[in-house]
Amino acid sequence: MADKRDYYEVLGVSKSATQDEIKKAYRKLAIENHPDKNPGDKAAEERFKEATEAYEVLSDETKRKNYDSYGFAGVDGSQGFGGAAYRDFSDLFSGGFGSIFEDLFGFGGGASARGRAQSNPNVGQSIRVNIEVDLQDIVADFKKEMTYSHQVACEACHGTGSSKGSSSNKTCPTCGGMGQIRQSSGFFSMSRTCPTCGGRGFVISDPCPNCRGTGTVRKSQTLKIKIPAGIESGSDIIIPQMGNAVANCATPGDLYVRVNVRPHKYFVRSGEDLYVQIPVSMTQAALGLDINVKNLEGATIKVSLPAGIQNGKIIRVKGQGLPRYKNADARGDMYIKVQIETPKRLGLKARQIMKELSEAMGENDNPTPMPFQNN
Repeated sequence: MADKRDYYEVLGVSKSATQDEIKKAYRKLAIENHPDKNPGDKAAEERFKEATEAYEVLSDETKRKNYDSYGFAGVDGSQGFGGAAYRDFSDLFSGGFGSIFEDLFGFGGGASARGRAQSNPNVGQSIRVNIEVDLQDIVADFKKEMTYSHQVACEACHGTGSSKGSSSNKTCPTCGGMGQIRQSSGFFSMSRTCPTCGGRGFVISDPCPNCRGTGTVRKSQTLKIKIPAGIESGSDIIIPQMGNAVANCATPGDLYVRVNVRPHKYFVRSGEDLYVQIPVSMTQAALGLDINVKNLEGATIKVSLPAGIQNGKIIRVKGQGLPRYKNADARGDMYIKVQIETPKRLGLKARQIMKELSEAMGENDNPTPMPFQNN
């Protein structure tokens, strides 16, 4: 047992850790090291097994007590990933254990596509590309052209990977024609694509010279993507069947277009609302005035600042924000923060006028303290 790590050390928790802390630690390690996320990575697979073994013991109060008292000897017979008895770990993952795959693949909003791919082996792989748009672009629906590369079925062999007319393909000796290899480890049962045939179920004896037996070739594709008004940065637009094809697949995977909205030079976004700061002089703030402010679309909006307005005052302009995402009929507001600027240099005439103004207002050199306000 000298080569085994302490279970608490494996999960990265203290011996006084609560069950909730143990669950969270194991969930994180399981997601990071799950074989489906790290295909072919033996080290990750071993870490996954090690973490699962540790959780199987520490999540059971009786086994944990025995382990705390006697170490590995106290759980001998129940320890070991391969010999662990089945227990229900579904409480670790919201919505059942299957939601771990959503965390693994990270496709926001793509549950239907993932379910289709998991239930139908004849669906290709979904892919994601990123595009950037400017904040002013999303004040209305618009189309953006993008070019990306994906795998498409080879035209020469129609996606079979075999030379035209070839009938000498042999059943894969590794998977027996199934295309997948199933491995069972404790309470997990995992299916992997056969490394010999790549999931086809057969070995190609006479590969297609165009695709070299893969059944697919890489192709550059240009699309015009409709970007909806008010889209949130980081949102995905799903384009069905524009992802990768794989050999012998009737249906390509989907294309996930991740839209990233660039920060604006002046406007700061908060949902569908926009915030901007406008500088005004001391005299303008004291006397009040009408200012012309350009909205995000470049149109001029007249805003009245009342006399005596204070520094940091925020003025709301209704309906001058962004359209609400997926509800373009509703629109946010624009919020203008007034920044009163004090002149750093004054000419002789301006200095004399300011001095006379100070005397007229009865200002003194001993101001009354006020409570500190952190804005």
